[in-house]
Amino acid sequence: MEYHKPVLLQETVDGLNIKEDGIYVDVTFGGGGHSREILSRLGSKGKLYGFDQDEDAQENALDDERFVLIPQNFRHIKRFLKFHGVRTVDGILGDFGVSSHQFDVPERGFSTRFDADLDMRMSQQNTLSAYDVVNTYEQGDLKRVFGLYGELKNAGTIAATIVEKRAEQPIKTTEDLKNCLRRLLPAYKENKILAQLYQAIRIEVNQEVEVLREFLLQTPELIEKGGRLSLISYHSLEDRLVKRFIRSGKFEGEVEKDFYGNPQVPFKKVSGLIVPSKEEIEVNSRARSAKLRIAEKL
Repeated sequence: MEYHKPVLLQETVDGLNIKEDGIYVDVTFGGGGHSREILSRLGSKGKLYGFDQDEDAQENALDDERFVLIPQNFRHIKRFLKFHGVRTVDGILGDFGVSSHQFDVPERGFSTRFDADLDMRMSQQNTLSAYDVVNTYEQGDLKRVFGLYGELKNAGTIAATIVEKRAEQPIKTTEDLKNCLRRLLPAYKENKILAQLYQAIRIEVNQEVEVLREFLLQTPELIEKGGRLSLISYHSLEDRLVKRFIRSGKFEGEVEKDFYGNPQVPFKKVSGLIVPSKEEIEVNSRARSAKLRIAEKL
């Protein structure tokens, strides 16, 4: 089984505008698809650093002297690149979200298709799991998570139902979670609701929004002038953060301007939003929600 089929492979790597002797980072190494493509365009003096906190992904490390895999969460990108003697790079690629492997291995608990323990940790080193969120969060916190990260309109009802059911006995597995919410899952919408719910819990477990914010804030110092960011997002929260950061260098508020009224921003966008073709979606359905944004350091 293929570990992960990279989305927008050519477009994302093209976006980096690779120099043969440049230094690049793939912060979501996964199965190594994007990394292999980057290496194919680098010369003998080029260098690629990959980040992945998932122990399964770390087994895919590439046997290439130009490649270094760093087994860490990319929220720590600056610290661990510095540890390897790297202060600036020529480009950073990120393909956020969940890999095909993570979805397809039942015991990881990411998929609605299998019955498994509530886990959803991208790294087994993380102390917080889906079980903890579902069984220990206060009702108000559950409502916040489901509404904000899953965009569920009935987040309050779902939260109240979970709190009521777990008082009888712990909700241990994905099947337990489905069963406790059965009356809220009409057949015609069950898969969509569960997908939104799982997404919300997964984002909370792995602090995905906080991680993305921390990562983006480090990129202006890391990327050389003329270097590129090439980032794929899969849900509106991620894409909104990436879009705003590229536009203004911040996540809230207006763009800062100098004394003469010129915008003070670290990046400029390159091209418009890029999405997968119908042909790519037909062969890889998980690509359907992908959005690629490319930016160049000013």
